[in-house]
Amino acid sequence: MTLTRLGTPRIDRNLDLAGKLYQRSVFPGVADVAHGLRLPSPLVVDLDPTTLCDLACPECISSGVLHKGQFSKDRIVRLAHELAGSPVKAVILIGGGEPLMHRAIGTIIEVLYDAGIQIGLVTNGTLIGRYLDQLSEMASWVRVSIDAATVPTYDKFRPSRRKSSVFPLIVQNMRDLAARKRGALGYSFLLMQRFDAEGRVTDTNYHEVYEAGKLAKDIGCDYFELKAMLDDDHFTVNQSPGDIALVEGQVTRLRELEDENFHLLGSSNWETVRQGDDPEQPKDYSTCHIAELRTTVTPNGVFVCPYHRGNPKAKLGDLDDETTFADLWARADTTVVDPRHDCKFHCARHKANVEIAALPGRPGPVELIDDYDPFI
Repeated sequence: MTLTRLGTPRIDRNLDLAGKLYQRSVFPGVADVAHGLRLPSPLVVDLDPTTLCDLACPECISSGVLHKGQFSKDRIVRLAHELAGSPVKAVILIGGGEPLMHRAIGTIIEVLYDAGIQIGLVTNGTLIGRYLDQLSEMASWVRVSIDAATVPTYDKFRPSRRKSSVFPLIVQNMRDLAARKRGALGYSFLLMQRFDAEGRVTDTNYHEVYEAGKLAKDIGCDYFELKAMLDDDHFTVNQSPGDIALVEGQVTRLRELEDENFHLLGSSNWETVRQGDDPEQPKDYSTCHIAELRTTVTPNGVFVCPYHRGNPKAKLGDLDDETTFADLWARADTTVVDPRHDCKFHCARHKANVEIAALPGRPGPVELIDDYDPFI
């Protein structure tokens, strides 16, 4: 599936984070970073417009940064224009909180889109209907974090602050977007469990993987993504052989639903859990090269990456009314985090970092590929 107007990423290639580095418009920046140079801006920005959220998920990994303010309307619109005038190629609207809760989000999307910047959105889906025009026309992809197939399971793990369940609303919003979208639509399923004091499972969504995947295809999603739950420090949590088998049996059935319009994606962290790997991922490099290529902008500071959102050690600076993004980036030290000590968890971009570190020692010209996905 390739939509030239938006440059929509091909679903079967968008998880190859190391392979993406060799795209023609991406590699020059990658090569500079590999040789120790700084870039005038990152190529990709994770942007948290707000820390507010309309759900109250007990297992939210961002709970420590929720409900701690948001960018003012004037500042975030100016920020959108600053990014529009920079070499940034892609912006992911994410959180932190729920990005669609910011009242200026429609304007932000329009400014970025008009500048030719590709836009991704990670959302809980409750407010898609409010911005259906912009999302259907301007988003390269929208991924909805839904983690269930039924109202009872959804309400256990993703309770709403409203009086009634928002699960039916989200499903309808996704159907409406699927009918009009020009980019890709994804259904994200985070595997979750709760335990009592004796370690027995009290609540789980493991049994709904297949039904959720079926629902995703029925909605009109382009892909269904399965992810493993992480602890508060981003480490994977190993599961019992029986639970892994329960999930894998459903995954096998879901494979039968795949076709040219619907794909099943498995995350690197689920692969780690499935194989029973050590939750710690050793790293022998002291600098995260990806931190120079991609950064995380929040109302409470700019951080080297989403894993370190809210971590004072990983903070690059603040975007106040007097500081432009270009000024902050020019002064930023993207080497403040040492992956050997600060990133012992499984990092999705570990392979990309290894690839970049190896570039200076490789002889001969590099074979480049046509651009297909700037979300490195």
